[in-house]
Amino acid sequence: MKRTFIGIVEAGEPLMRQALDAIRQAHEAEVSGLPEYEVKRLHLLTDSLYQAVIDFQLVKAGKPPSTIH
Repeated sequence: MKRTFIGIVEAGEPLMRQALDAIRQAHEAEVSGLPEYEVKRLHLLTDSLYQAVIDFQLVKAGKPPSTIH
């Protein structure tokens, strides 16, 4: 079966949704004035989920995941 970009994205959709939700939460935390440690925690979560999305898409495309995290 031929791998397509759309298929790869759809396969990772739940993970992508988590990453987008984390981005939204981090932005809301900044705007609402939550403590700096909480904003930083949310940004770290965002970065981690974003990297997981990239790695997932690389693996699904048949390429090795990135080694830089």
